[in-house]
Amino acid sequence: MLNKLGHWAWIGGAALAGIAGMVNAIGFLSFSHQAVTHLTGTTSLLSIAIFELNMEAMLHLGCVIFAFFLGAALSGFIIQRQTLKLGRRYGGALAIEGLLLGIAAVLMHGHHDAGSYFASAACGLQNAMASTYSGTILRTTHLTGMVTDIGSSVGHALRGLEVDHLRLRLCVLVFIGFTVGGVGGTALFRVHESDALFYPAGLTLLVAIAYTSYAHYRRLRPI
Repeated sequence: MLNKLGHWAWIGGAALAGIAGMVNAIGFLSFSHQAVTHLTGTTSLLSIAIFELNMEAMLHLGCVIFAFFLGAALSGFIIQRQTLKLGRRYGGALAIEGLLLGIAAVLMHGHHDAGSYFASAACGLQNAMASTYSGTILRTTHLTGMVTDIGSSVGHALRGLEVDHLRLRLCVLVFIGFTVGGVGGTALFRVHESDALFYPAGLTLLVAIAYTSYAHYRRLRPI
């Protein structure tokens, strides 16, 4: 149940959505013009490349998709459980995500396609990490499900049906976080270009430190 979701998870979800929004905006604006936080559009581009027998595009897009998969697999290997719970190894996973984003920033600075792969792996790791809590899906790197749930809730309200207000608030929170992050990423790119990716990398490390510190504090002083 969402009413059992701790404040730390709400704050963390908003922060991670903001980071993802920054990363995706920078990815679109960089030399590769590549979305890295979700795979729907990338898979469609891969389909087009396959039809056109464009081997270079097929290899690049396939690597972006595979990198996202590897990041998600790494998250599953580190955290080991799908249920969101304070004390799991989210701090370590976030630290690795920050490292991957830092490597991506270095590679993008040199206009290497591999920068997109490392950024995609970081997003796959994040998206898998913000996994399932009591049957509720929390995804922070794309908004399709969130906007779908918001629209469905509005439809239910118009029909006078019961609305899960906590779920609605969570969806709106993630949507706002991703959008604000995208605005911030765009502003940073206008000044620093591909080096702007160092900012979400640093923010991810800060979230990792904040989570680890809070989890340690709660272990020392349980409610």
